[in-house]
Amino acid sequence: MPNAPVEEIGGRKLKPSTLMMGHGYDPALSEGSLKPPIFLTSTFAFENAAAGKRHFEGITGKRPGGSDGLVYSRFNGPNQEIFEDRLSIWDEAEDALVFSSGMSAIATVLLANVSQGDVVVHSGPLYAATETLINKILGRFGVTFLDFPAGETPTKVAEMLEQAKTQAKENGGKVAIIYLESPANPTNVLVDIEGIAGARDQVFGDEGTAPPIAIDNTFLGPLWQQPLKHGADIVIYSLTKYVGGHSDLVAGGVLGSKAYMDQVRAIRNTIGTICDPNTAWMLLRSLETLELRMTRAGENAAKVCAFLRDHPKVEGLGYLGFISDPSQKDIFDRHCTGAGSTFSLFIKGGEAEGFAFLDALKIAKLAVSLGGTETLASLPAAMTHLSVPDERRAALGITDNLIRISIGVEDADDLIADFEQALEAV
Repeated sequence: MPNAPVEEIGGRKLKPSTLMMGHGYDPALSEGSLKPPIFLTSTFAFENAAAGKRHFEGITGKRPGGSDGLVYSRFNGPNQEIFEDRLSIWDEAEDALVFSSGMSAIATVLLANVSQGDVVVHSGPLYAATETLINKILGRFGVTFLDFPAGETPTKVAEMLEQAKTQAKENGGKVAIIYLESPANPTNVLVDIEGIAGARDQVFGDEGTAPPIAIDNTFLGPLWQQPLKHGADIVIYSLTKYVGGHSDLVAGGVLGSKAYMDQVRAIRNTIGTICDPNTAWMLLRSLETLELRMTRAGENAAKVCAFLRDHPKVEGLGYLGFISDPSQKDIFDRHCTGAGSTFSLFIKGGEAEGFAFLDALKIAKLAVSLGGTETLASLPAAMTHLSVPDERRAALGITDNLIRISIGVEDADDLIADFEQALEAV
């Protein structure tokens, strides 16, 4: 018989950093192996025919609640399920799902909620591929969208939701989902999750048609922001970033109530966007040091930004530790427990000066992505957000002199020395 999970001792609820070492896995079920084996199998043997039928009733939705056992690796697997159990602890989510990439997670959430004629309301800017998915790909199937700046007031968002209701009615659909990204990529502007939830409830009330609020929490979560506590219904991660955290895998995660996750799981089962067992195993490994890595990176970012703040060749910093705008500071104080380690550096000049800085770096790597153990730097306007139309980039503040930096776990003074010599080359 498997051992009962240990989640408290003497009435003391164990912390996430403790539970990361073993929650959801019993060595007795795997020949005593301290760590979970990698289950490289495409399918699983049923105990008997009746069990097979019961599992497929759950998988196909004939019986609510999903499968109560292992069926086929497009649906579930031991490595994926252990990881999902542990991931959900950080956000205190009822359920979690793992995906083959952050974008496959986002796409699956949207497909689970959006139908022809529907309206998506979203904050801006979003990660460029997310904007492309909402604006161009879903648009091919009769889905429209309305967007608002990330720092917009709840009052203005409520007005937009009223407009979205009218637009959806004209199109024969509904307001399907409110999709947020906070902090916004790459400007680091915060969205008032609590305020958006209040605006949603004000506009939709008890109509029974209120759209769920989904949020991409990649930049700060799960350590520095936990949106489910502030009114979000669905939290999305590119697990490639801090959770994976070593720049050696690509994966995505979605968390929320079981009711929402069952809808998303049904689409994942159909289109096969689950991650593979080896990636799930690597994610399990990384969860053990998540708090240590994010804490060190956050401390490093504070030291580096303190140096950059007053440098004569720096025009400004989009760093959450130095917020001057009162409304943004209010959101930060209510929603965040740390400033993170990814920020925007505005070089005096334009693309040429930005390129000169990037090309002069010796420790920091010139690469896209973030949240790894190493420091990364890129110029979004010329790289990750190149596909965004020029006028929209300008409106969103994604300028040619904006450099996105993700601080790693190196020595902070070494990083400062690297940025100092790179700025001298500008």
